[in-house]
Amino acid sequence: MKIEALKKRLDKNRPMTSITIRIPEDVVEDLKRLAPLLGFSGYQPLIRAYIGQGLRTDLERFESETVTALMASLKRRGVSEELINEALSEVAHR
Repeated sequence: MKIEALKKRLDKNRPMTSITIRIPEDVVEDLKRLAPLLGFSGYQPLIRAYIGQGLRTDLERFESETVTALMASLKRRGVSEELINEALSEVAHR
């Protein structure tokens, strides 16, 4: 994830939207019990944390798979691994 996008994700005052989601009652009760033990003010912030964690994991995985596929495609087209690594290094240090 790029630095600017990460900074926006960490902004506590970013816009929020309300949604309705059906969750089993026993799961909500477990979330309510667990939230204060994990330092959350309530179960809804805990749910947001769980969703955010899973989302970041999946975004990283898919972005990584895209880069890997691009590298393989470039190699098939005759671009040297050295040149690909130089380009990756250049992008990583921006």
